[in-house]
Amino acid sequence: MDNIMQLILLLPVLLLSLSLHELSHGYASYMMGDPTAKNAGRLTLNPLAHLDPIGALVLLMTQRFGWAKPVPINPRYYNNPRRDMMLVSFAGPASNLALAAFFAIIINIMPLITGQSLMGLLYGMRGNTMIIVVNFLYLAIIINISLAIFNLLPFPPLDGSKILRGVLPPKYDRYFNKLEGPMGMLVILVLAYSGVLWSIIGPVVNGILNLLVFF
Repeated sequence: MDNIMQLILLLPVLLLSLSLHELSHGYASYMMGDPTAKNAGRLTLNPLAHLDPIGALVLLMTQRFGWAKPVPINPRYYNNPRRDMMLVSFAGPASNLALAAFFAIIINIMPLITGQSLMGLLYGMRGNTMIIVVNFLYLAIIINISLAIFNLLPFPPLDGSKILRGVLPPKYDRYFNKLEGPMGMLVILVLAYSGVLWSIIGPVVNGILNLLVFF
């Protein structure tokens, strides 16, 4: 698949994946009794409500890492703030893994429908509609697995840090507070562009990909 076609396919994948991720955070928080995301109009798949220009650009450039505009939540509505915050934080990555699994089911059925191998469909002649569909599905699977694993890393402000924060005693909160905001994101960007981040999550992403997609 050439670069132009990959870019065309990447855009809808990016918009869907990031929007679903933030919608899932907002809906999980809403189910915990917090109306903040709903009142802000964030319980939607409309990408305009969730798009963060910098996060989208990073995902577009790396095709592995990125983020959307964080959905607003208020833990004061939760019955058990530490536990419920963990569940809300996990909802985003979980939605990306679920979407990857859904697309994997479809892509694994494609060879049965077409009579061609999956490798043949991925690397066949350009212009074939079925080949374009399979490449879209494959790219969507990779992007969603990558987003899920990336966000589960325990680095503030990623979801994994909020999950870890809920597991650890409250006395460790001050360490997470120091890394929240621009400083934490700067560290993540440096790790991403240096290749260190992919060396950490790449084997996990590829392992899940091999479990989901049968070549």
